[in-house]
Amino acid sequence: MYANNGIETERKYIQLFDAIENQTTFDEAALKKTVYQAAPIESRKYSELKAYLYDMILKALQHYDEKSSLQFRLQNRLQNINVLFKRGHYEECKDIIYKARKLATKYEEFKVLLELLAWEKKIAYTQSNIAFLEQEFVRIHAHEKQHLAQLSNITNYQRIFFQIMVSIRKENLLRNPEQKLALQQLLEDDLMSSLERAQSYKASVLYLRIYGLYYYSILEYQKFNQTSEQLLELIRAHPTLQRENTTEYISALSNYILSCGVLDQYKKVEIGLQELRQVKTKTFDDERIIHFQYYSMSFSLCIATGNFEQGLELLKSQQREQKKFEDRLFESSSFYFSYFYIYFGVADYDKALAYLNEWLNLPRSVERQDLQSLARILNLIIHYEMNNTLLLEYLLRSSYRYLRNRNRAHEIERQVLGFLKDSLKIQGKKALKAAFIALKTSIEAVADQPSENAILRYFNFMAWIDSKIEGKEFGAIIKRKKKLN
Repeated sequence: MYANNGIETERKYIQLFDAIENQTTFDEAALKKTVYQAAPIESRKYSELKAYLYDMILKALQHYDEKSSLQFRLQNRLQNINVLFKRGHYEECKDIIYKARKLATKYEEFKVLLELLAWEKKIAYTQSNIAFLEQEFVRIHAHEKQHLAQLSNITNYQRIFFQIMVSIRKENLLRNPEQKLALQQLLEDDLMSSLERAQSYKASVLYLRIYGLYYYSILEYQKFNQTSEQLLELIRAHPTLQRENTTEYISALSNYILSCGVLDQYKKVEIGLQELRQVKTKTFDDERIIHFQYYSMSFSLCIATGNFEQGLELLKSQQREQKKFEDRLFESSSFYFSYFYIYFGVADYDKALAYLNEWLNLPRSVERQDLQSLARILNLIIHYEMNNTLLLEYLLRSSYRYLRNRNRAHEIERQVLGFLKDSLKIQGKKALKAAFIALKTSIEAVADQPSENAILRYFNFMAWIDSKIEGKEFGAIIKRKKKLN
């Protein structure tokens, strides 16, 4: 549409575009034949045609985005100022500067505001407008100083945010005081002493996001909830900026839902999930993020409340919906742990094991190192449920070796590991039940420790143990416990 402008033509790059679109599998030779027919083909000429088509596609996308993108609108006005300046239309330049300044101020585009101030000085200098410089230089200099400070303020908050985010992604469960101290030191920066230190809306958002991350990582869930709610209220108080940055709003709403979930405020979680599902997206990426966040937290809700049958229906729905997202944009592996848990909850141990193995076989990275040891314990539990005694013996040895080399196990994980090792020698239902009761007592003794309590949020060991003691379904135990609470 952009290239033809409504007029059908025989241009070769249009033919190439159509030929690529009509292919189900990319075939270079077939494309050349479609475009050039029987004519001889120069490889350089074809490469240039592809490069030209690529450039035209980018220009078409830019043209489309200009209608709705704030950045494109501002850059377009800056380009117009440049075009008019070169031709000596200085008054027209000033008119555009005035309009662009209003828009940039409204959306806190401080870099653009600095460029506009630079244009004001350049035009006045070119016109030798000494009177203007004399009258306005103080204002221009003050605004430049202010916007530079605002940019620096945002940059410094971003630095703290990314440092904390990297630390948490590597180690989501704080296992020792040194890790907690490292995070606390990041928050000793003067910028984190008060929200008033944030010099703009964007900086305020970063300030609250930093504290939200911090409180979540140190297991201060009440403060995490309060900070998440405060951030959501801040964004909602600025509807213009909220509409412009839908991704920020999706992130804030998702964190608020998560914070309600860890406090067992399930009605608020349900309301939040409905709101998240109804967010009007501006980009395909936002749609993908909502899909991920909605189903991640919906799965978590079903798991936390023991509604595994409902979780299984959601799982099937999610797998159908995710087909619209290309593999390079969406990783189904993000859901493997939830898939495992849901299938474990409905006692489909074969599928639970399959997804846990998929999770364990993912390429290792710095991210979520804390769950590696937990996944190995869960792998043992599944084989225990499947009565794979011989394999369980081998896996116990490799798990002990893994945890010893990395020194990563929680106390609860050690106790479960010890129980599974001892269970191979236990004979008779009565003795086994007594062993489960002993395991429950030992876990209860450490369950109130913050780091141990956190591991219970990933997998409900207590409900699994009670299901074995009472001979009832895992999900039924969780449901009963939630009703009692």
